[in-house]
Amino acid sequence: QVQLVESGGGLVQAGGSLRLSCAASLGTFSRYTMGWFRQAPGKEREFVAAISWSGGGSTNYADSVKGRFTISRDNAKNTVYLQMSSLKSEDTAVYYCAAKQFGTTMLSNDYVYWGQGTQVTVSS
Repeated sequence: QVQLVESGGGLVQAGGSLRLSCAASLGTFSRYTMGWFRQAPGKEREFVAAISWSGGGSTNYADSVKGRFTISRDNAKNTVYLQMSSLKSEDTAVYYCAAKQFGTTMLSNDYVYWGQGTQVTVSS
């Protein structure tokens, strides 16, 4: 059974840091591109970051998080991480982990598997 389980969300002050984790039960984890998305109240889900399944794990970031967030993966642990620093109030959202086989994309519709989400709240 495919399962993605996020953890690490919480309440943090502006300027602080959080690290999100996503533990995956996907079979061959290394074949999957992993992405992070977020959805704030009243807004559409948006792309945050993605890390490819191969090629050394190339990464893509939304412009709004470049230089502040870092996505990484540990294939031995079937886990993807999102290190978030210099957090801003506008980063407040439910963060979702997602997976798709092979090619990297920023389009949420291309991802097949999704976690349940973890809330991140940044207080100003």
